[in-house]
Parts: sequence; C-alpha cells; structure tokens
Amino acid sequence: MKLILASGSPRRQALLKQIHIPFTIRKPNVDEGQIQKSDPREKVLQLAALKNEHTPIKHTDEVILSADTVVSHHNQIFGKPKDKQDALNMISLLSGDVHDVYTGVVIRSNNKKISFVERTEVTFRKLSRNEIEWYVSKKEPYDKAGAYGIQGMGAIFVKGITGDFFNVVGLPVSRVAEKLRSFFIFPE
Repeated sequence: MKLILASGSPRRQALLKQIHIPFTIRKPNVDEGQIQKSDPREKVLQLAALKNEHTPIKHTDEVILSADTVVSHHNQIFGKPKDKQDALNMISLLSGDVHDVYTGVVIRSNNKKISFVERTEVTFRKLSRNEIEWYVSKKEPYDKAGAYGIQGMGAIFVKGITGDFFNVVGLPVSRVAEKLRSFFIFPE
C-alpha cells in the first residue's frame, strides 16, 4: 500500500519522515472556512474529513492520510493567526495559562476509513510583553495554530504538557503509525 499525505504542512511531512513511513504529497484544494464548528473536536475532525474527501484515490493501493490541528483556550478556537495583532492576542491569552491542542486525523482507502481526534494539554509560563512582541516579530507564529511552534522558538514558553508532544507539532505519530498498520503501511 502507498501512503498519500493530503497536506502541505512541512511539520507533518517531517514527522512522517522521522518515523520512516514513505509517502507522497497530494495537497487538496479546500475552503477551510466552510467548517464553522465551535467545538474543537468536531472542527478538526470535519476539517480533516474535508481534506480527505477532496483528495482522490487514484490507484487501488493508495491510502489517504489527512489531519488538521487547532488550539482551544477557554472554549475559543485558535487557528493560524491572520496578522501580527492576531498573533499578539493569541500568545497573550495563552500566557500563564493552560490550553488544549486537538488534531483530527482521517485515514481512508477504497474499502476502509478510520478517524480520530487526539488532545494534548499545554501549559504556558507567564510571559512578558517584550517576550511576546519579540516572538511575533519572527516568522514562526504565522503558519501555526495558536500562533506558536512547540518544536521551534515557541518551546521557551511551554512550562509543561500532558499527552502526545507530537500532536502539538501537528500529527500524533504514535497513534497514526498504529492505525496505518491496519492498512498494511509500516515504517521502512
């Protein structure tokens, strides 16, 4: 079986490479704005499903993997920041508090489909205004849910996590690898 990653995310690509699962990228063209759910579990699952459904299976030996990640803080969903002010607001709200990171995953072949949501709790230490302004002056926050990258400079904000670290990066690799085995896809 051949894995098709329905994503342009460099982080998801790096995580699959890290666990030696070969894949091909086939990025879907979808309007994520059409999913207006306020529940983060429902939102990430529907976004992952939308991406998966818009990625065609071209050969019978293909398996499509799609995912979407959001940050949820006090019932407010944080996707990727729209601009500098949005990034400042997000990081300021996360400062000194706990938030959840949800990733929805859908894996589909011609005769089987598996979907699930992974949740990880992240605690930020209290940040100074200068730290927040320094961070949002960098490129890192702008293509990441919640306006930070735990695998990059954003790591300095994280006081602790409960759950799958890689889920915060964008793909719960242990659970994904476990599910891919049922599609006969294994690390090389």
